[in-house]
Amino acid sequence: MSNKVYIILVLLIGTACSKDQRQKEARQISPMSSPAGANSSEPFLFVDKDSTVYLSWVEKIDTIAALKFSKLNGQEWSDPLFIAGGNNWFINWADYPMIAAQGQNVAANFLQKSGESTYAYDVQLTTSNDAGKTWMSPIVLHDDKKQAEHGFVTLLPFGDNFFVTWLDGRNASMEGMDGADHQSGHHGAMSLRAAVLDARGNKLNEWELDNKTCDCCQTSAAITSNGPVVVYRDRSDEEIRDMSIVRLIDGQWTQPKSIHIDNWKIAGCPVNGPRVFALKNNITVAWFSAASDTSHVNVIFSSDGGATFGKPIRVDEGNAIGRVDIVMIDDRSAIVSWMEGKEIKAAKVFSDGRKESSISVGSTSESRSSGFPQMTLRGNQLLFAWTDDNKKTIKVASVSL
Repeated sequence: MSNKVYIILVLLIGTACSKDQRQKEARQISPMSSPAGANSSEPFLFVDKDSTVYLSWVEKIDTIAALKFSKLNGQEWSDPLFIAGGNNWFINWADYPMIAAQGQNVAANFLQKSGESTYAYDVQLTTSNDAGKTWMSPIVLHDDKKQAEHGFVTLLPFGDNFFVTWLDGRNASMEGMDGADHQSGHHGAMSLRAAVLDARGNKLNEWELDNKTCDCCQTSAAITSNGPVVVYRDRSDEEIRDMSIVRLIDGQWTQPKSIHIDNWKIAGCPVNGPRVFALKNNITVAWFSAASDTSHVNVIFSSDGGATFGKPIRVDEGNAIGRVDIVMIDDRSAIVSWMEGKEIKAAKVFSDGRKESSISVGSTSESRSSGFPQMTLRGNQLLFAWTDDNKKTIKVASVSL
């Protein structure tokens, strides 16, 4: 081998190693101080159009629950602000409160017991018009006035208003069914509903989107160039519980349509909802399935606002328990997060089917009390929040893209 060829090979190997090292260093997780106090859980992350990051969570002292939030200023969290509190809340590991903001207008929701039955509770919605300093008296989101299950809310800014979607038990009332099992104790089916609210929480429109859904999987929504889309776990008469999408097109909602046929037949709710993210009319969805007795996390892309989808891309590593989140980087790539056993993983995935190697964000327990890890994107910084199940508090971390 000539000296010239040898030098070129050394330079190429050195360049490749240097690039790999830079990528590895760029993906290092940086722990951040958390604004949440002791005995905290149910974190949620939201970023507004001005790139302000909001973190909300629930703190409990004895029987009193309080919903609080903080904003990320640079790399420091602001002092927590109080949203609402009470001793009659329904606290559920999978049905966490959300916060959404646009300018000075902020909205948040929580769950409050409405009767003696175990799963009789209402979605309470509260708004602020001074950036969260003061909050209006909460109002009940739905108007059926039934002591039934209502929850699994998704809340988003929509123009000058807010878009909200939720699972509604008005047709599956459990009145008088104290102690009924959450997954199988309904008389009828849970339904999917949506509404548009003004900045003070007044309802401008409301729709029933699907009259039979899975009982207790999170909903997810995004705003495309065409309008809102909602992705959720559907439920057929044969107990097939795959992911469906509905879209608001020219003022009319489309009929539910499967994003991919997993054909997962399961008689109970897996408590594992999808997440959808949109950039104009490019959207991506992440979800968990255990069809054919194989647990996996998939990601799928659409370039036409959810009218059609490409092929699903499996991202897990063989021990997935779901609890997914996703954000789009551009119209051809996204970051997906999920739980692989007790590890919180994240990976970059591309619409052409490629996937980069995953990184480990942190770890918690596989138990329900560890909840659902959250992820959002601010500029080129990914932010994560999750419940430390051992210390009963919220952990926060970031990674640079």
